[in-house]
Amino acid sequence: MSPTETEEHQALRTAVAALGRRYGRDYLARLAREGGHPDELWADAAKLGYLGVNLPEEYGGGGGGIAELSIVLEELGAAGCPLLMMVVSPAICGTVIARFGTEVQKRAWLPGLADGSRTMAFGITEPDAGSNSHRITTTARRDGDDWLLTGRKVFISGVDIADATLIVGRTEDARTGRLKPCLFIVPRDIPGFSRSVIDMELQAAEKQFELVLDEVRLPADALVGDEDAGLLQLFAGLNPERVMTAAFAIGMGRYALGRAVDYARTRQVWQEPIGAHQAVAHPLAAAHIELELARLMMQKAARLYDAGDDTGAGEAANMAKYAAGEACVRAVDQAVHTLGGNGLTREYGLASLITAARVARIAPVSREMILNFVSHQTLGLPKSY
Repeated sequence: MSPTETEEHQALRTAVAALGRRYGRDYLARLAREGGHPDELWADAAKLGYLGVNLPEEYGGGGGGIAELSIVLEELGAAGCPLLMMVVSPAICGTVIARFGTEVQKRAWLPGLADGSRTMAFGITEPDAGSNSHRITTTARRDGDDWLLTGRKVFISGVDIADATLIVGRTEDARTGRLKPCLFIVPRDIPGFSRSVIDMELQAAEKQFELVLDEVRLPADALVGDEDAGLLQLFAGLNPERVMTAAFAIGMGRYALGRAVDYARTRQVWQEPIGAHQAVAHPLAAAHIELELARLMMQKAARLYDAGDDTGAGEAANMAKYAAGEACVRAVDQAVHTLGGNGLTREYGLASLITAARVARIAPVSREMILNFVSHQTLGLPKSY
């Protein structure tokens, strides 16, 4: 696989970058302070076909893949205005429904996800499960033709603006008695489904929620895909999530690095701009190299996934997410350090990224769990748990 992007991908980058420059970092920062949502940017991105670029054409999408969607998110991030719900709504939920949903589910959801008129959240994380998805305790049991869903979820993004949440629950295997993962579409205002905002230090337009599902009654057709193929379907959504998280991190790192480079070119303390000094220039160059390397792994992961190689994509997506998270943190830290005191002011818009950059190290899976995955699956080392 050639790492070189096609002309179509390069044209997509250019077009999305132009949209991002119309909004920029100040737009998202203002919304975060005021408690608003990036509705205007979301609508413009949808109108241009960017939100559904990965979804099938027959349902209103662009017919592309995660490779194209990751370009959109990266370029918006590089402009300072990434849309976090792109990770969730078209990438995870849209992909799962497109691959495994019934025809009725596809027609009900995919056109809206593609044109931005509908959004969907994704609920997997639980208070006591952490990064161990095998400990999920949200359970679904049959009641006649219906399902009854009970459990709790935490750190679920954008539930307040989503029309529904794709909830990861578990059903009992009649043969073994063990719980197996399944995916359910839960409408926002259905009885028994409640949410509360989690008070976060992180300033973002998209809020985080704790969810409680108390005997939520769902029709039989709320189940997505095959009850016996839940794990396969789950990871069909988690691999794109990791690729898109990498795109989010790379875009953020590029934005911070760009601000620092502009500053280093013009800021003059002695006779030359500070960027002429190697102590300033070399760390910025190293940050650029790390971001570019992370992007190459992200592109590999996206192409493997779009080619249908779920196993190869799983390994590459984890590596891409790890590399991008590390590169983003270092780029942001170095950018703030380059600006000195100015790096902590609201005027330059970098200080808030110190916290935001850590998200890619923690979510949707910690870097330590990725190292576990690589050590076990790639290197063949024994498990420690």
